[in-house]
Amino acid sequence: MPRLEEHCWSCSCSASVKTQELSSARWVVCKTAEMMSIITSVLSHAYGSLHSLQSANLIRRGLVLFIVGVVLALVLNLLQIQRNVTLFPEEVLDTLFSSAWWIPLCCGTAAAVVGLLYPCLDQHLGEPHKFKREWASVTRCIAVFVGINHASAKLDFANNVQLSLTLAALSLGLWWTFDRSRSGFGLGLTTAFLATLIAQLLVYNGIYQYTSPDFLYVRSWLPCIFFSGGVTVGNIGRQPGSTFVFRNET
Repeated sequence: MPRLEEHCWSCSCSASVKTQELSSARWVVCKTAEMMSIITSVLSHAYGSLHSLQSANLIRRGLVLFIVGVVLALVLNLLQIQRNVTLFPEEVLDTLFSSAWWIPLCCGTAAAVVGLLYPCLDQHLGEPHKFKREWASVTRCIAVFVGINHASAKLDFANNVQLSLTLAALSLGLWWTFDRSRSGFGLGLTTAFLATLIAQLLVYNGIYQYTSPDFLYVRSWLPCIFFSGGVTVGNIGRQPGSTFVFRNET
């Protein structure tokens, strides 16, 4: 009888121990599940915040690039008209800025697209652009670009070929001074080719025209202007979000 009682007592003790171990294991599993749920929630919230921040930064960059493209288009197009480089119908010249409505809209959109493509291409090629990324350098780049446009309307050469070679050298100098990247050079050439092709189609269809065209309805120096413009908006688009136009830190 004592042995039977001892056996029963030992059985009840081991059952109790097993029950305690089971409840402890369940408690650990529950706490682990709670911790995983909290971590997942925090990570999800952080990802959502980061995605929202990136989206807001992208929209802000695109908006600023669009505004820069519109302003440059209005100013530089007015300069070309005043120097009789481009000719538009009379009803266009009677508007507020002596410019067709589609010019600033198209130039602003192109500036936003090309400017945002530059950092995307840098990331795709794995070549982050770190050369002269400060805002003061970008401002100087814009000033040089405006100067190249001003030279295309103001400088007098014996023929358009000499002017085109001069502007080509200035445009390459702008790229070398403010960019020096393979992606910047390639995207600048692509921008120059496509924009010149579009300009030729517009002139061919009688939307506007150039005086003294020497390169398939347009001036031979026009690709140089588009190349330098692509490099300029690319430098704006490459600006980091923390220092882009408005500084968030004091």
